[in-house]
Amino acid sequence: MSWLVLIVSGVLEAVWATALDRSEGFTRLVPTAVFVVALAASMGGLAFAMRELPLGTSYAVWVGIGATLTVVYAMVTGAEPVSPVRLLLLAGIVGCVVGLKVVE
Repeated sequence: MSWLVLIVSGVLEAVWATALDRSEGFTRLVPTAVFVVALAASMGGLAFAMRELPLGTSYAVWVGIGATLTVVYAMVTGAEPVSPVRLLLLAGIVGCVVGLKVVE
């Protein structure tokens, strides 16, 4: 259960990071509200998962999922360039996150 919550929390990290960018310095109401709700849920889920999972593993997985999804979303929307090297580096992050689960 903790792993599932941690994965969902990582996805929510990508949501709040994207909403933070879209809020334009907290001047837009809807993205700001999405940011606040997703941030609270993401942090709460991370805290819940850390009750059973090690700190370092939990944080690395949470950040890895959030960072990867945020970059992928930016690539899909055209906000960031796509290149084979960037995709390879993102695959490396995903591989490392999966590795943390496998060696548990």
